[in-house]
Amino acid sequence: MNRQTYLAKNKEVKQDWLLVDASDKILGRMATEIAVLLMGKNKPTYTPHHDVGDFVVITNASKIKLTGNKFDQKFYETYSGHPSGRKLYSYRELVEKKPELLIKLAVRRMLPKNKLASVMLSKLKVYAGEEHPHQAQQPKVYELKSA
Repeated sequence: MNRQTYLAKNKEVKQDWLLVDASDKILGRMATEIAVLLMGKNKPTYTPHHDVGDFVVITNASKIKLTGNKFDQKFYETYSGHPSGRKLYSYRELVEKKPELLIKLAVRRMLPKNKLASVMLSKLKVYAGEEHPHQAQQPKVYELKSA
């Protein structure tokens, strides 16, 4: 019997467009599911060294939830490399000013740390409101499993 492991090739991978509504979803739990969709780990054709994941469009990013007091107690830090170049932003500030960035950072940190991660992250489209410019791709509504 000849049993060979299936390895997907870039030309034969079909990538779908999925639409996720982020309103009243918990950030971390949502980010883990989206990372799985971007990597393609939910498909039987998953191959670690090829991009087999789907495109994911997230709407209502400004209505995201965090558990506990993380809105005020958790901070995002940037550093420019210059003296006094450190900046701290509370998660509440980020949700008000740049909710798209908050979700992208959470998902990015859950992707593999290799060159393929930037390709996977480029398939993530995040929008603060209900509207998105990807109607032509006919995204399928995807309901997240986590509450």
